[in-house]
Amino acid sequence: MPPTPPRPARRGRHASAISAIALAASALSAFVLVAACAGPPRAGGTAGQGAYALSAGTPAAKGEIDSFSWALYAEPPTLDYLQAFDYPQNTILSNVCESLMRWTPQLKEEPGLASSATNPDPTTWVFDLRSGVKFQDGGVMTADDVVFSLSRQMNPDNGGAWANVFQNVDGITRTGPLQVTVKLKTPDSQFPQYMATAAGVVASAQGVQAAGKDYGTSGSLDCTGPYRLGSWTKGQSVELDRFDDYWGTKAKSKKVVFEFLTDPSARTNALLTGEADGGYLIPTESYARLKTSSAGTLYFGEGLSTVNVNITNMQGPLGDARVRKALSLAIDRTGFVSTGLGGNGTPTTSLTAKAVWSTADRATRQTALDGLQPTAPDIAQATQLVKEAGASGKTLTMATSSIGQDISLLATAVQSAGTRIGLNIQLKTIAPDAFTALFTDPKARQGIDMFPETYYLSITDPMDLLTNFQTGSYQNYAGYSDKGYDDLVEKAVGSYDPAQRLAIEAQLNKQASDQDLWIPVAEWPTSLFMNKRITGAPTTISYMYYPWAADVGAAR
Repeated sequence: MPPTPPRPARRGRHASAISAIALAASALSAFVLVAACAGPPRAGGTAGQGAYALSAGTPAAKGEIDSFSWALYAEPPTLDYLQAFDYPQNTILSNVCESLMRWTPQLKEEPGLASSATNPDPTTWVFDLRSGVKFQDGGVMTADDVVFSLSRQMNPDNGGAWANVFQNVDGITRTGPLQVTVKLKTPDSQFPQYMATAAGVVASAQGVQAAGKDYGTSGSLDCTGPYRLGSWTKGQSVELDRFDDYWGTKAKSKKVVFEFLTDPSARTNALLTGEADGGYLIPTESYARLKTSSAGTLYFGEGLSTVNVNITNMQGPLGDARVRKALSLAIDRTGFVSTGLGGNGTPTTSLTAKAVWSTADRATRQTALDGLQPTAPDIAQATQLVKEAGASGKTLTMATSSIGQDISLLATAVQSAGTRIGLNIQLKTIAPDAFTALFTDPKARQGIDMFPETYYLSITDPMDLLTNFQTGSYQNYAGYSDKGYDDLVEKAVGSYDPAQRLAIEAQLNKQASDQDLWIPVAEWPTSLFMNKRITGAPTTISYMYYPWAADVGAAR
């Protein structure tokens, strides 16, 4: 099974409160939180003292508007769907370029540009396409465009971020004017699911070829979505214009303006003053101000996201599983959630969000989630493990950045945990624009033992994360290799039966969590703010691949 593509999470945010860092290291008081979500997504939520609520959605728009503006924490380097693996580009691109399948706001999969997907045998997937679908430059979608678009992902010269999704593909052929057949080398339960992500985007072959090397950075994207790329003022904004020949429901706003606001304080002020009508990924340090603001509403939705400490060096003390476990046992997760996530999260020791197990039977959920390490610190046991490993007084280096409070406060919480159990943890601050390199460049990770990583699932399947610990996987920075684990991965990937696959994945979740190759710390919901002028955006992580902006319109 191919490993999942890299998805560098969390960048472009700035931590401003040094005092809060000190608070994270010392206070770490208990915070009453909503229980972990039981399914993706649920309506409402627990609203007890100190709790936050997960919303299934926002009120439907009541009418059309001329335009609305949206705050983004960074400018995407390109909008080529091949490189759509991070928040900024996907937040924009999901409204312009569509995929064969679609991830819904309920985090379920449904037909997209393909009207149906069938597998007549375990290694064959047949996609029948919708007829009469127009590209934004006037052409009509054909099977040739699909073959061209998917084949671009497989070309190693293109360096596509989603190339690994196609490693098990033996061939992609046109089997009719509106039919494409994909032959796999072995059965692959993940491939059809990834066709709802940027991996399954269809663009006009003619448009892409005409743009050449400039595709994604200027001119048209020539896709089929409800919006087309308008003007792009580098360093400032991107505008999308409504595509009136869209095959689906027409977008409610004629224009969307994405403003690049890298400073979190400026971004928050823009939301409060109406300079920006809304935004996702709200700075955690701004939750309180926006919650109490009369300017609009702060929503939280299912994010399928976990905040983790990613282990990158097994040559030092962290190569001993006892030291990794000790560090995990010493982290004050509740305190981190309270300060680093502004109280809006859930402490966890599971690598995968509990919501992805909502359709599993009781026995499977127990295998996946019961018996994991406790979330409460156990300093005595952790200290003893460090002594047994002969690691007392050893020095470790953890990367941090001023990108956001969640990152800087997690690093400080880990440093504090180390101090309490006899480890000397040094923090190495990395510039926000260089932080992404930790995910892609081994040289950037030299001298670093661990760094914070927030990971969101791109499909509603735990395998999207669990394949990261397969031998040789892209984000298997610790170099973990276990034949038994690899065999289970292959078995799960080869299983099209969801119940059978989840049962195998539950074993993988337990084994990976117990190894502490990533130390899971908290579940983190999606955050969304909209002012009183607009409504309709989904609250879940679906906005990465679902044309969310088309649903946004007048609130009154």
